[in-house]
Amino acid sequence: MAEPALENLYREGRSFPPPPDFAAAATVNDTAVYAQAEADVEAWWESHAERLRWTRRWDTTCVWQPPHAQWFVGGQLNVSDNCLDRHVDDGHGDQVAYHWEGEPGDTRTLTYAELRDEVSRFANGLRQLGVAKGDRVAIYLPMVPELPVAMLACARIGAIHSVVFAGFSSQALVDRIDDADASVLITADGSYRKGAVVALKEAADKAMAATDRITTCVVVRRTGADVPFTAGRDHWYDDVVAGQSSDCPPEPMDAEDVLYILYTSGTTGKPKGIVHTTGGYLTQVAATHRLVFDVKPDRDVYWCAADIGWVTGHSYIVYGPLANRTTSVMYEGAPDHPAKDRFWDVIERYGVTILYTAPTAIRAFMKWGPDHPGRHDLSSLRLLGSVGEPINPEAWMWYAEHIGGGRCPVVDTWWQTETGAIMITPLPGLTAAKPGSAMTPFPGVKAVVVDESGQPVAPGGGGYLTLQRPWPSMLRTLWGDDERYRETYWSRFGPDVYFAGDGAKLDDDGNLWLLGRVDDVMNVSGHRISTTEVESALVDHPAVAEAAVTGRRDELTGQAIAAFVTLRGTARATTHSPPSCAPTSPSASARSPGPPTCCSPRTCPRRARARSCAACCATSPRGASSAT
Repeated sequence: MAEPALENLYREGRSFPPPPDFAAAATVNDTAVYAQAEADVEAWWESHAERLRWTRRWDTTCVWQPPHAQWFVGGQLNVSDNCLDRHVDDGHGDQVAYHWEGEPGDTRTLTYAELRDEVSRFANGLRQLGVAKGDRVAIYLPMVPELPVAMLACARIGAIHSVVFAGFSSQALVDRIDDADASVLITADGSYRKGAVVALKEAADKAMAATDRITTCVVVRRTGADVPFTAGRDHWYDDVVAGQSSDCPPEPMDAEDVLYILYTSGTTGKPKGIVHTTGGYLTQVAATHRLVFDVKPDRDVYWCAADIGWVTGHSYIVYGPLANRTTSVMYEGAPDHPAKDRFWDVIERYGVTILYTAPTAIRAFMKWGPDHPGRHDLSSLRLLGSVGEPINPEAWMWYAEHIGGGRCPVVDTWWQTETGAIMITPLPGLTAAKPGSAMTPFPGVKAVVVDESGQPVAPGGGGYLTLQRPWPSMLRTLWGDDERYRETYWSRFGPDVYFAGDGAKLDDDGNLWLLGRVDDVMNVSGHRISTTEVESALVDHPAVAEAAVTGRRDELTGQAIAAFVTLRGTARATTHSPPSCAPTSPSASARSPGPPTCCSPRTCPRRARARSCAACCATSPRGASSAT
């Protein structure tokens, strides 16, 4: 019998249906939505595209010539118009688009009308500087309002933006400028991080000295630092927008025109320029944002606590929320400055109702302890989300209990820079979510876990996560390197099957569990074990906040497991002998109401029902329960 592609060692039996009052008011609360989408996938995506404002309706919904897809072919629209003007024209100009807060405590509030006017002025300023449709503009900014303004201004005139995370080095900026052949750079004099000023313009100057491509640099005043200027090349943002008209008609864009390039790491060391286009991308980010977060634009205050430099920020701080007329919070700094309760203070003051953040942050909050959120009124929250990596069940539970107060559904989402939008997720009004599971594909998405030969695995099995149907927000190619696009994503299982390198498993109910990158899989005595599952088992321990696991060479087993563990709060490490698989005494075992001492509750194959180590270990495949 062939070995499984990935071992399935971790089981989670708890599930949490949505509260009845939440489900009753949810935008989606009928499971028939999945069947409706599956019955006619193109009609499903058309129904979401029709919620946008098109200057010309499309002729063909989808053209699929593997591995290339085109969506809403022949249609025309403008992303900036859909995110701003459409709402102002509908009478919502006074609604807040962004509550912005800087790390030092300075604040700004931008309504939809104010944001539209600022975007139009900057778009006109860019045109005056010579930026035209199709030009590439690199954006190297901290989390300030000028960042979404710059993105939307580019979208308004048809320029292609390439946002570079402001924490990246000058060399990373050079690599992205050169690959995109960008001629314009938008940056800032500096930014704030944990009370210190980061010299952003200095890094930008180093980058511009290392490439001859940048002819124009626009600099936002953020810190007031005295920065050098190169005459003829450098311009203050304030000077660029001064005197510009707030009237800037949006450029009509074909649905397949490029909206942005976003670079992600490549195995060869050369970043991959992920290309996203206009109509399909906006359709899916708007649809997923509205349904996954159950957004009520007239009353929700939504906070995606990511950085816009990553795809999460593109899709769920800028384009998705603005397309859905959402009021958002945008925060510049670190979650622990000036104190470890900064997030909870922000939520309390702005009345945040939806929070979307990363498991890494959640585990940091766990480490700092529940006292910090406990000092704040978080009763405004009604929905929690997780993004960026698989979330371990104990972090999920901590998040639900200490941040959500046990009343908020938690949506754990899987997607990638390449997919553009959420692909696998609970729907909060109808899914009984399991801690740590992304659950099921979004309606219309076909996600399949396959084995080495590309065949679907049965429930209970592990393998490779593939996408086997085109979707509107999918990447179209890699900028300037279509061959690498084919080889990277469409070669492992065939030209019509997308595989980006993630492992996954199906539980006995058919729900999806992400296991991280397959290059993070360890091969121990012939068993392919995901680092994610071992990390989850370690974090099950009540004293453990975070764990990182990797494989190391071992002469006996090929690879052995090496684990790095961070403890919660004041917990201290102790040294003791490994537990025996036999209980200390029959009477002790009989008296114990919980799982046997050799098992973690979450790794016990019998889900903590065993009343003796003998019973537990006898049912454990390959002794998995005692391995931790």
